[in-house]
Amino acid sequence: MKHAAAPEAFDAVFAALSDPTRRAIVRRLAEGEATVLELAEPFPISLPAISRHLKVLEQAGLIGRGRDAQRRPCRLRPEPLLEIAAWAQHTHAAWEQRLDRLEAHLRTTPKEKP
Repeated sequence: MKHAAAPEAFDAVFAALSDPTRRAIVRRLAEGEATVLELAEPFPISLPAISRHLKVLEQAGLIGRGRDAQRRPCRLRPEPLLEIAAWAQHTHAAWEQRLDRLEAHLRTTPKEKP
């Protein structure tokens, strides 16, 4: 089974999620859209710093920004996370099959006496 996105395509997503502030922003946006001010509220950092974090998340495809009159809400774009989850599941299944084959082989292989 081949997935649309190769692991190399996940580099930007993994890099974006490597920062705890960005992970917290993603968790917050999983609850629903929010403005930059709402996202910045729990953090002891400046608005420009929050904006830089949002830019990294946006470039990784994890968030989108809209326009609602005077508001510019941010919202989570789950597609990259779903692609990573599918890739991880596929990789896990492949390793499970390999380990099952190894176990079967070891069961049929005569044990050596010391």
